[in-house]
Amino acid sequence: MSILSLRDVRVSLDREIVHGVTFDLEPGGVVGIVGESGSGKTLTCRAALGILPEGFTVSGGSISLDGHDVASLSSKQWTALRGSTISAVFQDPASYLNPSLTIGSQIAEVAQVKLGLRRRALKARTLQLLDAVRLSSAVHGQYPHELSGGMLQRALIATAIAAEPKILIADEATTALDVTVQAEILDLLAELRESTGLALVVVSHDLAVVAQVCDEVLVMRAGEVVEQGPVEKILYRPDHEYTRLLIEEHESYGLERYLVTP
Repeated sequence: MSILSLRDVRVSLDREIVHGVTFDLEPGGVVGIVGESGSGKTLTCRAALGILPEGFTVSGGSISLDGHDVASLSSKQWTALRGSTISAVFQDPASYLNPSLTIGSQIAEVAQVKLGLRRRALKARTLQLLDAVRLSSAVHGQYPHELSGGMLQRALIATAIAAEPKILIADEATTALDVTVQAEILDLLAELRESTGLALVVVSHDLAVVAQVCDEVLVMRAGEVVEQGPVEKILYRPDHEYTRLLIEEHESYGLERYLVTP
């Protein structure tokens, strides 16, 4: 059974911007959404998270999250689901971490609110999460400004998985990182998927990212899904001209490492 299902989802402001997105995410599965800036990738994910920007609405279709029709969810129900069922990490981790609080206290706050842990269990859970994202226990007492970009993204991932969500949306989570650190973060996401059954939605403009971690991919352009299917099919036998163009552009900086002769 799908834990996240979108059916012909449409997002509008004063006009329709996302034109009918459909996909299913199974437990432990990884769906990629790829396309240039402004293609509707992030709006689609924000619709699934229930955090569309002011004025935007889901104007058509349906979204089911862990068996719940999200259109019927109250604000209180959404608050309960975010973090514990579905969570997200975004491109600029520094924007989502409080500069005046230690990393450990920010991870602990999520675990305390969502899991109700007491002090000793909370400290143990926080250290366990730091270890899970390959950060040393010393990071517990450090502040965001003391960490590198890659360490900040790991800390944000630890915060996002603190309440053991079933789904993690990674929206351009590796875009600002250099190639080596990007690969480490993608390996980390793959490890978390393997060890916890975490399902992932990986949003990127970079086909090399999608090739490395995803099972299925949606190619979006101007709010429309122009091509969709298994990663192997889309990368090796694309039908749409725009997909072929993306592949040609990306082969010059990394995609060829993931393309092997089938």
